[in-house]
Amino acid sequence: MLDKQGMVIYVGKAKNLKKRVSSYFSKTHQDDKTRVAGCYIDDFDVVITDTETQALLLENELIKQQKPRYNILLKDAKSYPYIYITN
Repeated sequence: MLDKQGMVIYVGKAKNLKKRVSSYFSKTHQDDKTRVAGCYIDDFDVVITDTETQALLLENELIKQQKPRYNILLKDAKSYPYIYITN
């Protein structure tokens, strides 16, 4: 998600993009952070990946690179995301 200046303010992934985007503009089920972030959204960049694993890895990489204002959990680097793979 980009603000009016084209700065990345949030990086996220979604299985259902329409549902995810509409949630940012819905009056229900919003916490304070989501409501505030929704006020600053001006545009979206979309990247389609082949697998959810690729999406998770890309999301993590973009958050580390861009340091978006509203991504807090992955930005601090105090904890590391992991993927558990089963057969």
